[in-house]
Amino acid sequence: MDLTARQTPAKRNGCIKGIVWLVSFGMATVFCCAQVSAQTLVVKKDTTQKDSAKIHQLKQVEIKGAKADVRNISPTPVQVLKGEQLQRLNSLSVADALRFFSGVQLKDYGGVGGLKTVNIRSLGSSHVAIFYDGVELQNAQNGQVDLGRFSLDNMDEVDLYNGQKSETFQAAKGFSAASSIYLQGAKPKFEPSEHTHIRFGYKIGSFGLNNPSVLWQQKINKNTSTYFSTEWTKANGRYKFRYTNGVYDTTAVRNNTDVESYRVEGGINSYSESGEWNVKVYSYTSNRGLPGAIVSNKFNYTQRQWDRNQFIQANYESNTRKRYTIGIIAKYADDYLRYLDPEFVTTTGFLDNRFNQHELYFSVANRYRILPVWDLDLSTDYLRNTLDANLYRFPYPTRNQELVSLASQLKLKRFNLQASVLGTFVDDRVKLYEGGGNKTEYTPAVTASLQVTPDLMLRAFYKNIFRLPTLNELYYTFIGNTLLKPEYAKQYDIGATYNRHFVDGFISSFSIQGDVYYNKVKDKIIAAPGLNLFRWTMYNLGDVNIKGAEVNMQLAKQVSRYLNLNATINYTWQQAFYTDNGITYHYNIPYVPTNSVSFTASADYKSFGFNYSYLYTGSRYSQLSDDQNHIYNYLQPWYTHDVAVNYITKIYKHKTQFSIEVNNLLNQDREIIANFPMPRRFYRFKLSYSI
Repeated sequence: MDLTARQTPAKRNGCIKGIVWLVSFGMATVFCCAQVSAQTLVVKKDTTQKDSAKIHQLKQVEIKGAKADVRNISPTPVQVLKGEQLQRLNSLSVADALRFFSGVQLKDYGGVGGLKTVNIRSLGSSHVAIFYDGVELQNAQNGQVDLGRFSLDNMDEVDLYNGQKSETFQAAKGFSAASSIYLQGAKPKFEPSEHTHIRFGYKIGSFGLNNPSVLWQQKINKNTSTYFSTEWTKANGRYKFRYTNGVYDTTAVRNNTDVESYRVEGGINSYSESGEWNVKVYSYTSNRGLPGAIVSNKFNYTQRQWDRNQFIQANYESNTRKRYTIGIIAKYADDYLRYLDPEFVTTTGFLDNRFNQHELYFSVANRYRILPVWDLDLSTDYLRNTLDANLYRFPYPTRNQELVSLASQLKLKRFNLQASVLGTFVDDRVKLYEGGGNKTEYTPAVTASLQVTPDLMLRAFYKNIFRLPTLNELYYTFIGNTLLKPEYAKQYDIGATYNRHFVDGFISSFSIQGDVYYNKVKDKIIAAPGLNLFRWTMYNLGDVNIKGAEVNMQLAKQVSRYLNLNATINYTWQQAFYTDNGITYHYNIPYVPTNSVSFTASADYKSFGFNYSYLYTGSRYSQLSDDQNHIYNYLQPWYTHDVAVNYITKIYKHKTQFSIEVNNLLNQDREIIANFPMPRRFYRFKLSYSI
C-alpha cells in the first residue's frame, strides 16, 4: 500500500494533531483542578466498648503454599517470570530468560558478548517493543534492542504480551507493536524497622567470566526510596566447538568473542495518596569482539564493536482509584556505536563506522472513568530521533513521530471488552539527498474475554499494526532504500486459561493456558547480500502467513512443610510460509522451527534449592530457497539440559546464597544461527551476600 497516496494535506494534519494535544492537556488541567475540590472519605473510629472477658493472644501461624504463577485475568496472552522463579533460571541476562517463553525464537550469535535479540510468533525482531519500568527502549537506527545487556541481578519481573498489554491506560507507544516485553526493575521493599539494603554479588565461570555486582537500596522516608545498581562483566569468550565441511571434522576454538562491559543505574521512587512518580538514570558501555561466521575454513576474525547507551527517564501516574487519572512520561536517550573492521580497507584506511543517535520522548496518557465499569483513555506521544554518522554520502536523517491512541474498556463481572485505534504520524527529514517523506496510518485493535467459571476464562483479540523501516534500512550508505514500504501485520488469536487450586490433593495448584493464532505480514522487509558482505540490498518481499499454537502449563505441589515442588512446560507449533508473485513456498521462513519445547522443574528443601531446565528447538532453514530440502539451508534440531543447585544460609546474621550452574549438561553441539556455533558444556558459580 502506498501511504503517500493516502496523505491528507499537511495543514489539516497539523490542525488535527494540535487539537488532539490540546484536548489531552486540557483534560489533564481541568480534571486535576477538579480533584482539589473532591470530597474525601472519612472513616469513623469504632467506639464499641471492649468486652470485659479475658483476652487470649494467639501465637502467630505461618502458612506456606505453592502456587502456580500465571495471569489468568488478561484478555491478551501473557507469560510471566518473576521473583524467585526468575532468579532460578540458568540465565545471565534477560535474553537468556526469554528462551523459556513459548512462541519466542532467540537469535544468539554466541558467547557472553554476542548480540541477542528475540523474534516472537515469527513476526521479526522489529515488531517487538521492549519497555523498561514502563518506558520503551527505542532504537530507530536498526530497530533491535540487544537484550544481552540487561542483567537479571536487578530485575524483579519479565512479562511478555502478545498483541498488547491488557490495560488500556498506557502510553500510545504501548499500542504500536505486535508484541511487548515489559522489564520491571527491582523496587525497594522495606520492613518497618529497615532503612538500608545492600547486596553484593559475584559470578565466575567458563570462558573467563568475571561478574561482580552491587545493589544498594535506601529508604528516605515512609513513601520515598532510592536505589543504585552497578556491575562489571569481563570474559574472554573462548570455547571449543566442532566444525565439519562434509569431508572432515575438526575441533576448533572460537575467538574474538571477548567482552568487557559496565552497567550503572540508579533512581528514586515515591508514592502517596495522590499518585506515584519515579526517575531512572541508566548507563551501559561495552567493548567486544564480534565472532564471525565459520565458513570456508575461516575461523579467525578481527572486527570489534564499542557501545555506549545512556538515558534518563521520569514517570508520573496519579491515583488510579480516582475518576480521572493522568500519566506523564519524559525521556532523553543518547546512544553511540563504533564498528571497526580491519579486514575491509577503504581509501581512507580500515572501515571505521561511528554512529550517534539521540532520542527525545514525551507522553501524556489520560483516563476518564465514565462508569465504574467503563473507562475512556486518550494518549498522545511525541518522539524525535536523530542519527549522525561518519559515513560517505550519509543523509543525516531526523524522524519525528506523533502517536495518538483512543481506547475504551468495558469491564463487567464476567465479560471484558477493549477497543482501541492508534494514529501514527511520521515525518522523515534529511539534510542531504532524498528522505522517506511523510506517512500517516490508523491501526485498530479489539480484545475480549469471558470468565466462564471462576477457574476458566476464554479470550480473543484482533490487531492490525505496522512497523516503519528503520533508519539503517532507509538511509545506510550503499544499503538503504528510501522507497521501502512499511511492514503491515494482522494478528488473530483465540485462547483459554484454566487455573485451579486444591486444598487436599495430589497437586496444590494447576494452571494451563493455550492459544491458536494466525498472523499475516504484508510487504515483509528483508536484506539480501550483494557483491560483498558490506553491500546488501534492502527490499520488500511478498506476504508471510503464520499459523501457530501455544500451550503453557504450570504445576505446584507442597509435599511437606519443608519440601515444595514446581514444574512448567511450554510448547509451540508454528507454520510460517511466504508467498511471492502468487507462488506459496510450503516451508517455514528462516529460523522458524515447526516445534519447540521448554521445561523447568524446581524443588526446595529447607535451605537447599534444585533447578532443572530443558530446551528443544526443532529443525529449521537458514535462508529462503526454492527447494525446501536443500541441504545447505537445513539446520539440525538442538536441545540442552541445564541444572543448578543453590544453598542459602546466614553468615554474621546476614543472608548468603551459594549457587552452581551446569549448562548444556550433555555437551551438545548446536547452532542457533547458521555457522555461528554455540558453547558446549559450561559452568557458572554465584555468591550473593545481603546486609
